Amino acid sequence: MIRLGPGRLDRIVAVGAHCDDIAIGAGGTLLTLCLARPGLRVDALVLSGGGSEREDEERAALAAFCPGAELRLTVLKLPDGRLPTRWEEAKAAVEELRGQSDPDLVLAPRTEDAHQDHRGLAKLIPTAFRDHLVLGYEIVKWDGDLGRPSAYQPLTPEIAEQKVRLLQEHYLSQRHRPWYDREAFLGLARIRGIECHARYAEAFAATKLMLDLGD
Repeated sequence: MIRLGPGRLDRIVAVGAHCDDIAIGAGGTLLTLCLARPGLRVDALVLSGGGSEREDEERAALAAFCPGAELRLTVLKLPDGRLPTRWEEAKAAVEELRGQSDPDLVLAPRTEDAHQDHRGLAKLIPTAFRDHLVLGYEIVKWDGDLGRPSAYQPLTPEIAEQKVRLLQEHYLSQRHRPWYDREAFLGLARIRGIECHARYAEAFAATKLMLDLGD
């Protein structure tokens, strides 16, 4: 397995259709990056949940998942499950985010995600972030849509445990869901860790990479 680093990494964009998407899909990666690079700028956009208890949860959670970072979070009020009917608003929000940030890395949903909101947002990202490294995170759910990842971020056991603890601590509105538990989160992280010779990992889809092998 080849290990590639991003080189200079000063700014990250993280987007989610719903509050908790970013933390579930890439919370361990955010913790790893922010702890390694104090002062990292993280511009986050969530399309739904604005003005509700879910926005409060998201703000507290992402602050915890991005320790020492310069976090800028926007939470909109698009209706959950209806992104395809609000396409123009979602696209405008992504374009506005692009105008505010020129990131070294974009964390977004996968285009193969079965949830229409996740999939729709994933398809919008490359229309705005055309020359950026985009990693599509995965979210385990009943649809059975987990695929074969192409990129992995190993997580230390401490980071994996911290991710689960923060998910349980901050998203109280989701704890009643049958899939929202320690076994699910750590179980997937363990499987992805096996696939990349680590104890735990988060996995991503990288749809397009530009190589610079001549230097």
